[in-house]
Amino acid sequence: MTESTSNNSEIKRLQDELQLRDQLVQQLSQELFRLVKGNNQFMPQPEIADRQKAESRMLREQLQEVEEQVTFYQEQINSRDQEIYQLRQANQEMTDRVQTIEHALQEMPEIYRRKFEDRMVPIKEKIDRLQRENKQLHVELQSVSYRLAVKTRRSSNQVDLPAFGRRVSGPIPNFGSL
Repeated sequence: MTESTSNNSEIKRLQDELQLRDQLVQQLSQELFRLVKGNNQFMPQPEIADRQKAESRMLREQLQEVEEQVTFYQEQINSRDQEIYQLRQANQEMTDRVQTIEHALQEMPEIYRRKFEDRMVPIKEKIDRLQRENKQLHVELQSVSYRLAVKTRRSSNQVDLPAFGRRVSGPIPNFGSL
């Protein structure tokens, strides 16, 4: 920024100097024209004419140098303006990208929650189906067990008592001697 300011002040100074020289050349031209027009007999002296030509040539050379400097600085300004424009464009693109990424990041938890719920639907359905099948099988098992128990009782009209093995006769063991 300071370099641009210094370039601008240098250009302004050179333009002012150029304007001053243009005014001097204009005044000199007007004075010469007035002298020549006012005095028809006027013949410039060769040394004055040579000196004026030398000054005029020197002023033209200085003017040319100033114009070249102005052109150079103007090209640099244009180049930097273009660079600034490109950097602003790149900055805007990056800002847009960052905003897009931030928006995507903010939506991520909701997206994952929905996807998780979507994946859980078939699993929940399978669990519900298996639980229904399990209940149905349990009911069927109880029904079959009941029918089997009823059938067994009808066929034997006996009370189901546990059967113990034959007892061997002999003394009853003493727990103290063991």
